[in-house]
Amino acid sequence: MKPLKVDQIYKQYGEKTAVNGISFEVGQGEIYGLLGANGAGKTTTMRMVLGLIYPDGGEVLYNGKPYSKELLQSLGYLPEERGLYPRIRVSDQLIYLAELRGMSKRDADSNLKRWLERFEVPEYYNKRVEELSKGNQQKIQFIASVIHNPQIVILDEAFSGLDPVNVELLKSTVKELRDNGTTMLFSTHRMEHVEELCRNITILHRSNAVVQGSLKEIKSRYPRERVILKTEGDVNGLDAIGGVTKVNRHEYGYEIHIAKEEAAGEILRLAIGQTDIQRFEVLEPTLNEIFIKTVGERHE
Repeated sequence: MKPLKVDQIYKQYGEKTAVNGISFEVGQGEIYGLLGANGAGKTTTMRMVLGLIYPDGGEVLYNGKPYSKELLQSLGYLPEERGLYPRIRVSDQLIYLAELRGMSKRDADSNLKRWLERFEVPEYYNKRVEELSKGNQQKIQFIASVIHNPQIVILDEAFSGLDPVNVELLKSTVKELRDNGTTMLFSTHRMEHVEELCRNITILHRSNAVVQGSLKEIKSRYPRERVILKTEGDVNGLDAIGGVTKVNRHEYGYEIHIAKEEAAGEILRLAIGQTDIQRFEVLEPTLNEIFIKTVGERHE
């Protein structure tokens, strides 16, 4: 039985359909990607998963059970917008939030100190939120979402406002939670983060699921349309090969766009005949390319 099952949920606001019969399941120790442009239905879906609003049709099940107030202790939520009180100390806020989720004050205090050490900011314990940088506020808000040891965590733009070093720190933390069995629903506009963290995804467009399944299987449906070629010397005649649509020269070598995968073999044969090959790779489509192609084809 999966910890989180979304089954044909539907939400209507007046004449507008916000979510139209979306279904997916998230396993234990899995990070599930929920993607879509603004207005696609992601936020409404996450709010229904959290029990903040109820679906007009379908159901959300947690370990096979419907939503109840008791489930609040097993749910964690990191919203895109910061929701902490700026003038209150970090420790006062987070311990109070953990107590609301059923933790004792002592356990909450212990967990907070452990998380602050994990993020290398133990000195923030007594600081007010307004004293922290935007990125460090995001760290504190992340701690608020997991301090009570939830089984299911919803992450909405978890890496927003973080510099590259702290993005890597938070990514490694999310992976640790996953490896320890936490179930996560992950929404972001950064497709490279989804590719790194998620095994299964749903792409929403105008309230509907337009692409769904394992990332590996989804990528196999789309043609490979780029070749990376790095050589010792120049290669002439690449743009004359049938199926080659564009040739870009970069510092690392050639990026060659192809309309059919058969052209890759011709590129390799041509290059071998002229110089030594240092790198040759036919690239699978990125999730960003799939997203643009899928949503773009449906955009009116």
